[in-house]
Amino acid sequence: MDRELELELLDELISLDQEKLAYLDEDIALSPVEHYCDPDHFAQEHDRVFRSYPQIAAHCSELPEPGSFLRRDLAGLPAFLTRDRDGQVHAFLNVCRHRGARLVEDEKGCKHSFSCPYHAWTWSNTGDLRGVPHQKQGFPDLDKSKYGLIRLPCSEISGWIWVVPNPKSSFDIAAFVAPAAADFAWLDGGNLRMGPSNQITCAANWKILLEGGIEAYHFRVAHKDTIGPFFPDNLSSYRMMGHHMRSVLPRVTIGDLHSRPRDSWNIRDEANVLYTFFPTSQFLVQQDHLIWIRTEPLAADQTRLTLTTMVPADAPTDLDAHWQKNHQITMHTLSEDFDIGEAIQSGLASGANDALTFGRYEGALTQFANMMAQAVSDPAA
Repeated sequence: MDRELELELLDELISLDQEKLAYLDEDIALSPVEHYCDPDHFAQEHDRVFRSYPQIAAHCSELPEPGSFLRRDLAGLPAFLTRDRDGQVHAFLNVCRHRGARLVEDEKGCKHSFSCPYHAWTWSNTGDLRGVPHQKQGFPDLDKSKYGLIRLPCSEISGWIWVVPNPKSSFDIAAFVAPAAADFAWLDGGNLRMGPSNQITCAANWKILLEGGIEAYHFRVAHKDTIGPFFPDNLSSYRMMGHHMRSVLPRVTIGDLHSRPRDSWNIRDEANVLYTFFPTSQFLVQQDHLIWIRTEPLAADQTRLTLTTMVPADAPTDLDAHWQKNHQITMHTLSEDFDIGEAIQSGLASGANDALTFGRYEGALTQFANMMAQAVSDPAA
């Protein structure tokens, strides 16, 4: 995000705040309930979106040095990531090419080769088959070049590692990220490290949980005893960046900003900036850190969330208590949304509604729903 855009976004919100207006789309919209409940619709999302589009699988600090590896499930696929001696990142299916056993058992670590726990076939961390016990007798004509590990498309961009969970995909990851490239540079992800982290599972559709973060209509109600008083009532804005979205959720201090020197304005001091990177990652950007929300849809009515506070890589360890306190505030606040999300999921099964209704000041929800609908109906798009 360049300085001109930063000021433009703040000017827009100051004007809306002064005129007591909301950021409005043209029309209200309806989102069919079946998109949140139907297992068949979820299966289409799984195949045409989660398995087809790039997703942020890891942060660069999780592979800190040559030989680092990280085991991860991606859209239900067993996978692992490595960093080779030249610093390049690779992603593979975590499956032995001999008899299909899980090759890597440890969650993370550092090694340059991997031996299958079943028969000890061994691969390098670049995916090449290096060793086969008793090969001359049992596999005399084995062409090792045909038994490399199965690769997944992978790119490391601005400190974040993107993977397409489909070995047959030719998706251009760089082009997909490009509309948000300036914002990625502004976030300076390569100079962050992992801080406190929690993983939870919610009995709610993943889109319900995501939608709760991209509107401010609920702040003064759902969060009245936590963050509600710190934010204006129903004031936020959003802009699309290709498939991705930037939402700006101003704090009440926005009302005084016009009286302060313009060159002192800092959007991170005056607002929460929420990035939704299609389809399943969000960054909640605050003054001195950001929260990475990694969403793993498990079923139509079940979602696993990993929430990690990302902090400056050079931050001294005596600030750990500060990061932990902020992380707990975030977890407490978002748990209010997650509890409501589970209640919504339960209510959807009642048949009371055929669709959810998005108001004109909930246009970000409509945009995301449209993006999903297009991806599900036309995977080639």
